[in-house]
Amino acid sequence: MARIDNVLYTGKTQTTGGREGAARSSDGRLDIQLSPPGSSGKGTNPEQLFAAGWSACFIGAMGLAARDLKVTLPADTNVNAEVDLGTGEGGYFLQARLNVSLPGVSADIAQKIVDAAHQTCPYSKATRGNIDVEIALV
Repeated sequence: MARIDNVLYTGKTQTTGGREGAARSSDGRLDIQLSPPGSSGKGTNPEQLFAAGWSACFIGAMGLAARDLKVTLPADTNVNAEVDLGTGEGGYFLQARLNVSLPGVSADIAQKIVDAAHQTCPYSKATRGNIDVEIALV
């Protein structure tokens, strides 16, 4: 297991009520209602939050990879993250797909950027070997 030598940031939240509750960050910048996936309830769900966090982090990691390759990420770079909650033998599980768009970047350079980002993104590291993940250039 990798150990952190220097903590750069700690996100702190308090959640009450589980999937039908609310979550608020210690600094008040996040204050959301939660609802179960697929329900008509107000708010978002943990899978959407995970998808948003991972895709944002992945774009940051792609920026670092692009810089190392002396390439500028296009302004309209985007990652569409899909996080599935499902069941299988042994209970509930997640799986994910990251669909990456790097408009105007050649396919070979784009693939190098994506591959490097998947190696360095903390969310990718946390999920590696734990859930099925597919990453595609679109």
